[in-house]
Amino acid sequence: MALSRGRMVAALLLLLPRRLAATRAEAGAQPPENVVRVPWALRLRLQRGAQRRRRGQREAAAAPHPGKLLLRSRRPELSQPRWQTVGRWERPQLVSTGWKHRKACGDYFQLEPSQEAAPALQAPPPDAGQGPSFAEMGLQPALLAGLEGLSVGRPTAVQRLAIPALRRGRSALCAAETGSGKTLAYLLPLLDGLLSRPEGPAEAAGPASPSGLVVLPSRELTAQVGAVAEALCRPAGLQVRGLTGGGAAGGLRRQLRAPPPGAAVLLGTPGALREALRRRFLALGRLRWMVLDEADVLMDDTFAEPLEEILAYAPLAVGAPGPAGPGEARTQVVVVGATFPAGLSETLGKFTDVSRFVTLTTQSLHRLPPHVQQKFVRLKGQDKLPELLQLLRDHPASGGTVLIFCNSASTVNWLGYILDDHKIKHLRLQGQMSAAARAGIFASFQKGDASVLVCTDLASRGLDTSSVQLVVNYDFPDTLQDYLHRVGRVGRVGSKAPGAVVSFVTHRWDVDLVRKIETAARKRTGLPGMDSSISKPPSKGG
Repeated sequence: MALSRGRMVAALLLLLPRRLAATRAEAGAQPPENVVRVPWALRLRLQRGAQRRRRGQREAAAAPHPGKLLLRSRRPELSQPRWQTVGRWERPQLVSTGWKHRKACGDYFQLEPSQEAAPALQAPPPDAGQGPSFAEMGLQPALLAGLEGLSVGRPTAVQRLAIPALRRGRSALCAAETGSGKTLAYLLPLLDGLLSRPEGPAEAAGPASPSGLVVLPSRELTAQVGAVAEALCRPAGLQVRGLTGGGAAGGLRRQLRAPPPGAAVLLGTPGALREALRRRFLALGRLRWMVLDEADVLMDDTFAEPLEEILAYAPLAVGAPGPAGPGEARTQVVVVGATFPAGLSETLGKFTDVSRFVTLTTQSLHRLPPHVQQKFVRLKGQDKLPELLQLLRDHPASGGTVLIFCNSASTVNWLGYILDDHKIKHLRLQGQMSAAARAGIFASFQKGDASVLVCTDLASRGLDTSSVQLVVNYDFPDTLQDYLHRVGRVGRVGSKAPGAVVSFVTHRWDVDLVRKIETAARKRTGLPGMDSSISKPPSKGG
């Protein structure tokens, strides 16, 4: 049986004194003192090798084989069973510890699903029974008819939380995990308020004066939320209008004045809304409520300036009293998202009293989805493309659609050319496309015109991807927030299967984020650095 390199060196060192002694005896010389000096560096190397072998033997003997796994590793000794608990201050042994070294390429670990259904669909606590239905919440019959048209059954966790609070007229920060039903959570109570206290029609000759406004970061999300709002408003006779940019000013005027006139609810992107307000095609004097959906994107540098200008046009009263009464002209503000930026309170505090806001959060906020399989693979950059092509070949035709995320528009275009060469039918979606080119791409993907969509983070926020069953992070996301939004494209409310996520980990800075994700998964805690932005009060400094 062949000896390992370390054992061979040790054996040679033991035999060396005897060989020297025999040689001197044959020559008739007096044998010297039997001493062999081993270099210090070699001695340490041998000791470390022996320690590693003993540690590996102990870990292999103690490896937890029985039971279902929470984390599956290529190295069984680093797998973690579901029953194992890691303390809050304990430092778990991570698979990704050595991933910054080039020799780690090829290593992987996988987070296994620990439950079948999404947290949003879980039943309320036993003492609360099944929870109230939409009808028991007191919603208008016309809205209940709209829900039947959407084939929506019982409310989700965020809907049970938000609908009663928003019906009382409170301004709120509504935070819930992706794919949990936040759109209905804010539309239902706010539309219910318009139906319970109707206003007279606006003047046809003047600017458009909606009663409700929803601000959204993309034209795709505006079209999607608009379709849901129209389905809810159709039985009630409320009119819904969408406003998106990408054209001349005359296009904005036509969108706002298109029949039927006098839309009660307006949905739009920040740029289009700001342009319409500047040109006085739009007035917000009659506004009763405003929703800022996907707040973390709206607070980005791209949208921050137009958003503040829109807020300045709205009748928001700083320091207004709590719940809005019948005689108040104050606009109810609802900020919605799965993650919130740190400067949210400061921005809103310029226009309204943030201390009066009620915070609505679900228990699964900022946590990794426990029903979605998530795999992390350490790869060299040159190996990402072959790995992706193999994934697409192995993905069954009946296995749902696929989202491939890239960090830049140029990577989306380059990857699209490669897929064309391999005869893989796909669509591309990225923010540098013209408005005409982007129009209808996501709708075509939802219809099933192509089973693969290559995109940037433009498609990671809010869009309904219930048909998606595989997400591939071709480029690992830049932030933990982006990872949560991407992984939230699968396992949504209404999805037929929980789906899976595969992430390619290439750069050293990617490994830093992966270590935080792996630590949170092993400890069953939320991802770090996301809670303070919701609960932290606005700064009183300059």
